Amino acid sequence: QVQLVESGGGLVQAGASLRLSCTASGNTFSRYGMAWFRQAPGKEREFVGAISWSGATTDYADSVKGRFTISRDNAKNTVYLQMNSLKPEDTAVYSCAADLSGWGSRMLDDYDYWGQGTQVTVSS
Repeated sequence: QVQLVESGGGLVQAGASLRLSCTASGNTFSRYGMAWFRQAPGKEREFVGAISWSGATTDYADSVKGRFTISRDNAKNTVYLQMNSLKPEDTAVYSCAADLSGWGSRMLDDYDYWGQGTQVTVSS
């Protein structure tokens, strides 16, 4: 069983930056593909970004490309989401997820473990 714990959310103004962190339990983190998803009130959960087990491959939703960066530190069992130029429409609960296949994808069903999420609120 893998436990994922997110941190770093908060309330910021439009244009600000935040960095989210997600730390995994156990000693097999380096094998997992990781991703961030988000869910706004009244909306379905949507893909934000993913990173392969090695960090060599990343993928982003069009809505965040150029503003958000996903990265990982396998020595710290942690994946990050650097969010710059935040917009009110980025307001959501952000959750990280682990894909035991190692590749990461855009599909929710490909992920085996999920964190509880951290709230990000961007005011205009």
